[in-house]
Amino acid sequence: MAENCIFCRIAGKEIPADLVYEDDQAVAFKDLEPQAPMHVLVIPKKHAASLLELQPEDNAIAAHILCEVIPALARKLGLAAGGFRVVVNTGEDGGQSVRHLHFHILGGRSMQWPPG
Repeated sequence: MAENCIFCRIAGKEIPADLVYEDDQAVAFKDLEPQAPMHVLVIPKKHAASLLELQPEDNAIAAHILCEVIPALARKLGLAAGGFRVVVNTGEDGGQSVRHLHFHILGGRSMQWPPG
């Protein structure tokens, strides 16, 4: 856990959030500023500032989030049938506002391209 990281504090239950999923490796909660009718953030409980900080030993958590958590949440939240978007912002130019790796699940409306 990184000191002063808001997402670490949410994962550690120090700050309340509208949780929609939790296991021993990850937590998911509704975004406070949703950009779609359904906007959920999935974070690893282990702190990594961005995709650039993931190490080979983090392969299991990355696979867990991408192959298990996100598909399960898409089904649970009713997004699987119509589709959804997964976004990972990295760095300032990538639009990352919180320096803790997080995956945005956006759905409930048609997504446009290009996104930004």
